[in-house]
Amino acid sequence: MNGILIIDKPVGFTSHDVVAKLRKILKTKRIGHTGTLDPFATGVLCMLVGKATRLAQYLDKDVKEYIATLQFGFETDTGDLTGLRIADCGLRIDEIADILNKTDWELVFTDFRGEISQIPPMYSAKKVDGKKLYELAREGIEIEREAVKLTIHKLELVENSEPITDNLKLRVSCSAGTYIRTLAEDIGKKIGVGCHLSALQRVRAGKFAIEKAITLEHLESIVEFGELKSVLVSMNNAISHIPEIKLSAEEVKKIENGSQLETTVNSIEGTVRLIDQVNNLIAIGHLEDNIVHPRIVLV
Repeated sequence: MNGILIIDKPVGFTSHDVVAKLRKILKTKRIGHTGTLDPFATGVLCMLVGKATRLAQYLDKDVKEYIATLQFGFETDTGDLTGLRIADCGLRIDEIADILNKTDWELVFTDFRGEISQIPPMYSAKKVDGKKLYELAREGIEIEREAVKLTIHKLELVENSEPITDNLKLRVSCSAGTYIRTLAEDIGKKIGVGCHLSALQRVRAGKFAIEKAITLEHLESIVEFGELKSVLVSMNNAISHIPEIKLSAEEVKKIENGSQLETTVNSIEGTVRLIDQVNNLIAIGHLEDNIVHPRIVLV
């Protein structure tokens, strides 16, 4: 049982909770995930099963896309709805709505698109000197954090037929490691109205979209009827963005033994996907000067 499951994470579950649930459903311990989601968030969570856990480094840097709901009027200590109210703008809902409706959002978003710097929030799993920031935050400790570079590929309003009141829905496509909570707070500061994230749904992680995701309950039914293969993405398909080299039966044996291969492939270089004649993923290798060096052997 090796492959990738695209789970629609429910609200209230941590990513670790999903791992624990899958271990019970699939009756296997070898399960991991890419791209952690906060408990209040929902949506696409890529779960790695069996040997696919070794592919995490090739999937966790994928571009992510979210539908984020921003609540204006006050900030929280966590930057989202789970935190304590710490700063209030002092405006009524109708006053906030007036500001939001008069704001030139295209102009505001211009400052947040492309490569930007972002300071990781204290309530995050980022480690500093071996300790997670949220552990320090829970102790009432706030430390200086270095800004990190990231890329916002898309930032736009989600179409809404109803008049804007005190919240907005945004579509955000961004590089891995982006904190949408921090983005929400920064947008609030930009227009002078406190803001926090009240809902978040990840709708895409790399090639995997929410339309293909399944709930944990649905997965249980699928497994019960012995149809897991119908939803298990093959390892080869999961990393199909990596250039491929098709191996002969003799070359497969060499790779299985950890031997390097000579190749006449000249159009690519760097990380390559090594597959057999029926498209099974055999290994991940590195191609340089027409020599393939196996890095991760999966058979």
